[in-house]
Amino acid sequence: MSGNETSPPRPLSDSEWEVMKVVWEHGPLAARDVYAHLADAQPWAQGTVKTLLRRMVQKGWLTYRRVGSSFLYRPAVSRRKGLRSAIRLFSERVLDGALSPFVAYYAEEKNLTPEDAAELEKLLKRHEKGKGN
Repeated sequence: MSGNETSPPRPLSDSEWEVMKVVWEHGPLAARDVYAHLADAQPWAQGTVKTLLRRMVQKGWLTYRRVGSSFLYRPAVSRRKGLRSAIRLFSERVLDGALSPFVAYYAEEKNLTPEDAAELEKLLKRHEKGKGN
């Protein structure tokens, strides 16, 4: 199976996000290996992990390849695209597309680090340069 990164995939549940992070970090993986990576943090049965993997293939987040008697799952969506999709969905659904509440939360509640502030300034400068073209 192959993934298509041209359109945003269907949203993931919280559980599916946990699986996706493991596959991004360690993939390609068999279901048993995904289960092993999640075992300490999640009290899921191996069957639950297999169900999550199947759903994520259907949603377009993962692809798989049969190797012997098992399937190796790999990301069909890059981490960057996945995060952008989730942020866009949250921004549109919760913030009505407004950016300032999101930035204010990080600045006020998460103790923005000097590195984070510098990165924001860099992004804003790049945005301003792009508007002038």
